[in-house]
Amino acid sequence: MPPVQKSRHRIDPDAIPSPIQVIEDDKAKTTEPFTTGVRGQAPPLVTTNFQVKDQGNASPRFVRCTAYNMPCTADMAKQSQVPLAAVIKPLAILPPDETPPYLVDHGEGGPIRCNRCKAYMCPYMQFIEGGRRFQCSFCSCVTEVPPHYFQHLDHTGRRVDCYDRPELSLGSYEFLATVDYCKNNKIPQPPAYIFLIDVSYNAVKSGLVSIICQELKSLLDHLPRENPEMDSVIRVGFVTYNKVLHFYNVKSSLAQPQMLVVSDVSDMFVPLLDGFLVNVNDSRQVIESLLDQIPEMFADTRETETVFGPVIQAGLEALKAADCAGKLFVFHTSLPIAEAPGKLKNREDKKLIVAFPATGGVLQQPGETPALLGFFLAGLDCDKAITVEFKHDDKLSEETGALMQCAVLYTSCSGQRRLRIHNMAVNCCSQLADLYRNCETDTIINFLSKYAFRGVLNNPTKAVRDTLVNQCAQILACYRKNCASPSSAGQLILPECMKLLPVYLNCVLKSDVLLPGADVSLDDRAYLRQLISCMDVAETHVFFYPRLLPLVRVKLESGALPVAVRDSEERLSKGGVYLLETGLHLFLWVGASEKGSFLSECCFVFQTSLPVLENPISQRLREIIDSFRAQRSRYMKLILVKQEDRAELMFKHFLVEDKSASGGASYVDFLCHMHKEIRQLLS
Repeated sequence: MPPVQKSRHRIDPDAIPSPIQVIEDDKAKTTEPFTTGVRGQAPPLVTTNFQVKDQGNASPRFVRCTAYNMPCTADMAKQSQVPLAAVIKPLAILPPDETPPYLVDHGEGGPIRCNRCKAYMCPYMQFIEGGRRFQCSFCSCVTEVPPHYFQHLDHTGRRVDCYDRPELSLGSYEFLATVDYCKNNKIPQPPAYIFLIDVSYNAVKSGLVSIICQELKSLLDHLPRENPEMDSVIRVGFVTYNKVLHFYNVKSSLAQPQMLVVSDVSDMFVPLLDGFLVNVNDSRQVIESLLDQIPEMFADTRETETVFGPVIQAGLEALKAADCAGKLFVFHTSLPIAEAPGKLKNREDKKLIVAFPATGGVLQQPGETPALLGFFLAGLDCDKAITVEFKHDDKLSEETGALMQCAVLYTSCSGQRRLRIHNMAVNCCSQLADLYRNCETDTIINFLSKYAFRGVLNNPTKAVRDTLVNQCAQILACYRKNCASPSSAGQLILPECMKLLPVYLNCVLKSDVLLPGADVSLDDRAYLRQLISCMDVAETHVFFYPRLLPLVRVKLESGALPVAVRDSEERLSKGGVYLLETGLHLFLWVGASEKGSFLSECCFVFQTSLPVLENPISQRLREIIDSFRAQRSRYMKLILVKQEDRAELMFKHFLVEDKSASGGASYVDFLCHMHKEIRQLLS
């Protein structure tokens, strides 16, 4: 990219790399579907809308890499400091115009694998000796082909059935697992969902218990199922609790649900097996009767204390007793201060929101109480991403490239044991210039943020921040020294595909986890840490650099989506209206000189949702908000912010190119600081 000229005067923000420009350029050049057949080809950015055609490598919706040209040696990797990692979202849901992974059944013997390294059959395996054996591309070991899997080879050495078999022609597919892949060599039971509802005074009086019971009645019709035409096979169970736990027998033969109370919370057990976990359709009347009765049963409660540890224990014990996997959904509203395992003390004076660092969905609205919290067991779902780092244990070859295979063994919602396989081939390079030509900044930021957010558990926050800045400076100094053409030291030269690394890294450094403001509690930080730990690349992108759309009447009337503007107060016009999306929240900012015509057309007597009005502006705005919400795994609440209102402070927190209230540098200042660090490393 052209060098950024630094002078004594303030740098012009328009002269430094713009995230919006990069995003729009990528959209403009992506006109064809992305085909995955070419090794080491970087996909379009996560902000670009594109179609994927699987031709032998996993779709970027499943796997994204930090670099698509991996360094051949560990020394080269160390010299560049570019993190070598992949962000894998193994169960991602594909858009309607893309085919979900095919299910392959290799028979009673189970999926065919390499004898030595146990890699699963994939497009990279080389068939030899007329198709009777195959050589593993991962470890080079030769394995016999079972007679039932034998097929002849064509004149190029490929099997003649190659394109009829997903595992020989596609990057992603599934294998049906045999009993060898099951716990205790037993085909698993269908999973169960257990709903555990806090019925303490706080939960009942706020109306939360009532809402939960009403919503559950309709949600039970939408339990996951393999086939939309069939009923779900997931069983359900119900527990309510305050200082003690109440289990419910909802067996279909009962006229009314029966309650069993466990008051000894120090020694938790499940008081019933038969009738606790039931099929929804069989027991619908009893379940509906229970959900109608719960709010009435506890309407006059005076019990303010709750337990929490025994609630989780009860759920786990119930799943264990039923010998099935499942999920616990805990609706909890207050600090568990009752005498019991897992009792917590209020550790901060301000109003506290408990957030549990679980491996699942936590619903939390900052500053609101009661907080509605969902706690799921360690389970992998379609929204979870895993970030993995690669290390060299030997030299790689430019000729063969590098291969990776990810296998997830899981139980489907119908109780079927399956293996989801994703394969990815990338190039290898011995020249630094090739490495810097084919990196993906958004994935690098996903990796660095997760690495840093894990680091704060064992290191001082300042040390973690300094390490991030230092690594970024080393990445850019190595490029400057080895790949850029000679130029004056006063110029900052960035690699084309990494020119947004400084602005995005600054956003990570200014996040509430690494630079908390005075009003950020320990629990808020724990909540964000947990949230980001399982985000994919698209989610971390919008979280660290929110999307800011000017709602221009002409654009809205034409039906086009307005082009976003940069996240800075300088870009806001006093007479304008803007929509800001963070992936967790939506803000509608209204300028002080907005004449009210825009608002009157959208009728803003609203709290969190727009009223349905029959005019084109209102309709188009609702469409945009609905489409933003559809792209995210969490429901984003809409918050109205008027310029110069108190609520504007929260909105300004997300204008990440500006200096932050907690002392975080502006983009311009951070770029100057980064330039200084690079110059120090080079001298």
